[in-house]
Amino acid sequence: MLLCPVIRKLQHKRVVLASSSPRRQEILSNAGLRFEVVPSRFKEKLHKASFASPQAYAMETAKQKALEVAGRMHQKDLRAPDVVIGADTIVAVGGLILEKPVDKQDAYRMLSRLSGREHSVFTGVAVVHCCTKDGQLDTQVSEFYEETTVKFSALSEELLWEYIDSGEPMDKAGGYGIQALGGMLVEYVHGDFLNVVGFPLNRFCKELACLYHAPRAPGAPRRIHYDSIPAVDTFEDLSNVEGGGSDPAPANRGLEVLLTACRLNVFDVLKDRGPLTAADIAREIDASVDGAERLLDVCAALGLLEKADGGYSNTEMASRHLASDTEQSLHGLAAYLDGPVWGAFTHLGRAVREGAAWTPEPLPQAPHKQSTEATLQFMRASHGLSKLTAHHVATAFDLSPFTSACHLRGCTGALAHKLVQEYPHLQVTVFDLPEVIELARDFQTDARPSERVHFVPGDLASDRLPPADLYVLCILVHAGPDDRLHGLLSRVSRGCRAGAGLLLAELAPVEEEEAGGAARRPPGLRILGAGRPPRGPGQYRRLLQGLGFRDVRAARAGDLLHVVLGTRAPP
Repeated sequence: MLLCPVIRKLQHKRVVLASSSPRRQEILSNAGLRFEVVPSRFKEKLHKASFASPQAYAMETAKQKALEVAGRMHQKDLRAPDVVIGADTIVAVGGLILEKPVDKQDAYRMLSRLSGREHSVFTGVAVVHCCTKDGQLDTQVSEFYEETTVKFSALSEELLWEYIDSGEPMDKAGGYGIQALGGMLVEYVHGDFLNVVGFPLNRFCKELACLYHAPRAPGAPRRIHYDSIPAVDTFEDLSNVEGGGSDPAPANRGLEVLLTACRLNVFDVLKDRGPLTAADIAREIDASVDGAERLLDVCAALGLLEKADGGYSNTEMASRHLASDTEQSLHGLAAYLDGPVWGAFTHLGRAVREGAAWTPEPLPQAPHKQSTEATLQFMRASHGLSKLTAHHVATAFDLSPFTSACHLRGCTGALAHKLVQEYPHLQVTVFDLPEVIELARDFQTDARPSERVHFVPGDLASDRLPPADLYVLCILVHAGPDDRLHGLLSRVSRGCRAGAGLLLAELAPVEEEEAGGAARRPPGLRILGAGRPPRGPGQYRRLLQGLGFRDVRAARAGDLLHVVLGTRAPP
C-alpha cells in the first residue's frame, strides 16, 4: 500500500501520536505504523476569528498539539521522540467552525445547523520532527490539511433527538460519527471518507512519501529514475544549459536536473553542513550512489554546488534560493515547475533524438478550476518569486505620487505588503480569484499585517477592476505569447481611467542577458528563463503606447526583471 515504502524509514524511529482519539489510533495501526500514544494537553481555545480559513485554524491546532507533546516529553526525558504527529478535525458550515459539542443541547444546535445542508470536514495534520542540540529541543514542522464534503439529509426534530439520545458518543466534531449511527444521517460524501472519521490516511501517506523520498506511486507527479540521470559529459556545451543558447535541449536537461535536485532536497541536505561525499548524500536522499554522483556532478557544472576532494557543498546561491526553508527560497517555484507544468517541457532526449526545436508552452498564470493542492502549488511558486523580487519592483520607479494601487493577480500579497512598506501613504488592493484570496492570508507570517492592504476576490478576465490610481501586473510564473499578453493588457487598459498608471513587470529573458555581456542572473537559476520570448523594454514601450499609455518609461529591477511604467491617456 501507499505507506509501505516509507515504513522502513520510520520503523527505527520513536513515533508518537499526540491524540487520544481511538479512531485515529485504529486508522494508523491498520496502516502498519508503530507508534506510542501521548495525548496532548494543549487547550483548544485559539481565537477562531483570527484565522483566515477553517483549515488554517485546524492546522494551527494540530501543530500546537504536537509541539506541546514534543516539549513535554523532552522536558521529562531530556530527549524528545523522533516524530510527533498531531491532528485536529473540525466541521465548517457557512463559515462557522463546529468542534465537539459540550452537551446534548449543543449537539442538537450543531446537528440542526447541518440538517439538509452540505458542510466541509477539515482535518489539519502536523508532522513534527524533533532532535536535541546542546540540550535544547529543535523541531521542524510539516503541516497540511484535507477537506471532505458531506451532505446531510433533511432531519426532523424528532429524528435528531432520537439520534442524540441513542447513547452515541458526542466526542466528535459536529456532534456525529460517520462510521457509526451518524452514517444514517449522511446523504453523500465527496472526498476521503477516513478524513471524516478523523484522519486523512491517503493524504498522510503521500506527505510522508514526499518527506522521505519514497518511490513514486502510480499517478503521482513524474519522477526521474536516479540511475538515468545524464552524466556531465552528455552536455555538449554547459554554457548553453545556463544561457539557453541556440540549442534549447541542454537547457531542458539542465532544468530537469535542477528540479530533480530540489525534489530530492539535495540543497536542504547540504545546507549549513560541510562537504559530503556522493555516498553520504545518496543515503540521505535514498538514491543509488552512481545516480546521485551523476546528479551532483551536473549540479556542480551548473554552478549550483561546489565540488572539492570528492565532497560536495552548496554554493551561496543554492543555500539562499534552493533550500526550502529560507527567506528567499524558490523551492516552491521548482516544485510547481516539477509538478503541474512539467508537461509544458519536452522530454529530456526528444529534441536531441528527433532534431526538433524545443519551445516550452506557456505556464498557467492563475489556478482556474484547479484542486486546492494545485492552487497552493501555484501560490507557493508565486510567493517565493514575489518575495525575491518585491523590493526591486516597488523601487524601480518613484511611486510616491500615487495614493492607491491595485495589484492585479496579486496572489499572496507579498508585493502589496512591500509597496505599503516603501510608501507610507499608499493603500493597496490585492485582486485575484476567490480561491486564491481564501488561501492568501495563510502565507502572511507578520504578527500584525498592514491595515493598508486589502484583498478583493474577482476574475481579471471578466470582472470589473477595483478603482485605483495605479495598477500593477507582474508576469513572473509564465511566458505567454504576444497575443495573450496583448489581450490581457488591453483589458487592463480599458479598466483604467485617464491619468491612472500601469506598472508592468516581467522576467527578463536569458537571451538578452547573454547579448548584453555578463550575465546578471545567479548561475544555475538562469535556466529557469531559458527559451523565454525575447521581449525587451522597447517592445513593452511600443505595446503600452499602442494601448493608449503615454510617458512610458522602462527600467531594470534587480537581476531578474524588466519594469515598465505608463500613464493612461484621455480618450
